[in-house]
Amino acid sequence: MTDVWADGEQYERYMGRWSRLVARDFVEWLAIDGASWLDVGCGTGALSATILDHAHPREVRAIDASAGYVAAATARLAGRAFHAQVADATALPFADAALDVAVSGLVLNFVPDPSRAIAEMARVARSHVAFYLWDYAGEMQFLRRFWDAAIALDPGAPDEGARFPICSLDRMRALVAGLRDVETRAIVVPTTFRDFDDFWQPFAGGQGPAPSYVAMLDPAHRDRLRETLRATTPLELTARAWAIRARV
Repeated sequence: MTDVWADGEQYERYMGRWSRLVARDFVEWLAIDGASWLDVGCGTGALSATILDHAHPREVRAIDASAGYVAAATARLAGRAFHAQVADATALPFADAALDVAVSGLVLNFVPDPSRAIAEMARVARSHVAFYLWDYAGEMQFLRRFWDAAIALDPGAPDEGARFPICSLDRMRALVAGLRDVETRAIVVPTTFRDFDDFWQPFAGGQGPAPSYVAMLDPAHRDRLRETLRATTPLELTARAWAIRARV
């Protein structure tokens, strides 16, 4: 299965609304004011917008592998101290120590070589490297509910908890083993849905692993999955992300 990352509006409905909540907590935790920032894997701009709103940055630079997401972030943050470009997280197009802080939100598990991405972030940052990832195997509850239901119907379903073992504190600490003053924390945010359609429809939008899986199902299997989730999913859940920061 190939994950699809192209439509910024659909991603916002699926994950952006929750990732913005995590981004606010993350930026407040970093408590870095007035710096130059790099957002690695900016997506539709949730983390960059939060930095601009709450950290009084001199500038925010950003990269993402998806041209569609770069376009969405650029449009959303037009007129602000923000510039995004399409680039590879493992070969950042910036000079050594070009920016003060390099951050990444909810993306390093999708990078084929996350160790290389962290090394690149440390290369271009003068002071801090920090990132956060969803706890797919544990308390990212609405996705955990989704994959548990999917696996019950299809044992071969590509569960993100199994696909992304990097999304644990031990694995994340290992990525920054060469850096200093490493700190970690859990960020937990509410994910409250208006009704079941508000829960389900983003899974039909085709953006990211779970929606990409839904898109490849035949209609009868898709209906069984939807009705299983309708019967078993509360509308008030929480989502946990693991966050880590270090000095270079």
